[in-house]
Amino acid sequence: MASFNKVILLGNLTRDPEVRYTPKGSAVTDLGIAVNRQYTLENGEKREEVTFVDVTFWGRTAEVAGEYLKKGRPIFIEGRLQLDTWDDKQSGQKRSKLKVIGETMQMLGGARSGGSSPDNGDEGGGRTGKPSAPPKSTVPAGPDDDEIPF
Repeated sequence: MASFNKVILLGNLTRDPEVRYTPKGSAVTDLGIAVNRQYTLENGEKREEVTFVDVTFWGRTAEVAGEYLKKGRPIFIEGRLQLDTWDDKQSGQKRSKLKVIGETMQMLGGARSGGSSPDNGDEGGGRTGKPSAPPKSTVPAGPDDDEIPF
């Protein structure tokens, strides 16, 4: 039987990430993100629910997350689900937690002041990882599109 384990999330960081290292020297960063869902009830009332997701990055991605990400920053994450299980030392009960193992990330938004990358007004470039948007046209679109300069 085939299986597929892929998670795509877009949310805001709930805390500053902290990088730590395994005894073998691999970087690991745990962070949390908040993902919002907006919906409307049958009576027209609008509601919003927030889901908090724990994400773990490994290797160079973990180091980059620790260096450039801050609480509140929007981030796009692709990864996979993983179920962690352990015995609670206090109660002796089996515990489990579903989390995301991040494989790739893109930092969204422009460079923030106080960061290590300069804020040059280029919201799509620099170290943010956000894809660049196509340049905006200076010619207004409208019914007089006969004057295209090419």
